[in-house]
Amino acid sequence: MSDKKTALVISAHSADFVWRAGGAIALHQEKGYEVTVVCLSYGERGESAKLWKQEGMTLERVKAARREEAENAAAALGVNDIRFFDVGDYPLDLGRETQDRMVDVIREVQPKFMMSHSKWDPYNTDHMNTTQFALECRMIAQAWGHNPGQKVLGAPQLYLFEPHQTEQMEWKPSVFLDITDVWDKKWAAIQCMQGQEHLWNFYKNVAENRANHFRRNSGGMAGGRAAKYAEGFQTIFPRTVDELE
Repeated sequence: MSDKKTALVISAHSADFVWRAGGAIALHQEKGYEVTVVCLSYGERGESAKLWKQEGMTLERVKAARREEAENAAAALGVNDIRFFDVGDYPLDLGRETQDRMVDVIREVQPKFMMSHSKWDPYNTDHMNTTQFALECRMIAQAWGHNPGQKVLGAPQLYLFEPHQTEQMEWKPSVFLDITDVWDKKWAAIQCMQGQEHLWNFYKNVAENRANHFRRNSGGMAGGRAAKYAEGFQTIFPRTVDELE
């Protein structure tokens, strides 16, 4: 059995993985993981206002620009495997064909853990639909009767990354990850997303605030670690452990 460490990030649009999980991606790449990022869409219709304001813009030009940004961001994070499903956005087309395609990727990658969006997002239903889709595909990938002969999936944790307005999305973090050592990579990736420059400093502030929570929950003034930047995640499934800490 292969001991290769892998992870899978399922991103609704081509920029989501950068804002919300760029630090986790870069950190695990440095730790020897092979992180695969799947962008279901380019966000060409709903998340590319800056591009659409340019005279003579077309759908294909928007897609090309968004793809280039995402590829550059992935490279900044150290990712070698980024895939684009191009199933449209607002709304995403997550029908059976897309589902089967995603299950094939999950079984191919055999991720140690997976990441996707919050379970609830009334501002952008593409996000929460992606997480429901990820859960369904994870379930199918575990089924011995789906495409018999393929290696079935084990039980990877699904981490839900932080949404844009946490209180409105009913998202509650259960894990804080110190990304201080790879912040320069995440910041470089963020700056690749030229079409959404208005979000750059917002997500820098999020990382600084989550570092405060990391410090407090790692010991606070009685010995907490001095993290400068962190990301928060909500877990779906129980952890299996041999010792509590």
